[in-house]
Amino acid sequence: MNHWLIKSEPDVFGIDELQRVKKEPWNGVRNYQARNYMWKEMQVGDLALFYHSNATPPGVAGGTCTD
Repeated sequence: MNHWLIKSEPDVFGIDELQRVKKEPWNGVRNYQARNYMWKEMQVGDLALFYHSNATPPGVAGGTCTD
């Protein structure tokens, strides 16, 4: 099992939204290296820390499990 840090801006898609919808595809990843890690390395059941960028203060907002 791997552990990941996933980053999102809370005004675009935050941890509260993830808790509401339960499951959401992660799209719009612009960094090719991060995208490749997601496609090739992430597996069902991996744990991820959900990081809010551009927040006051920025930081880890919660945790999730990949589906």
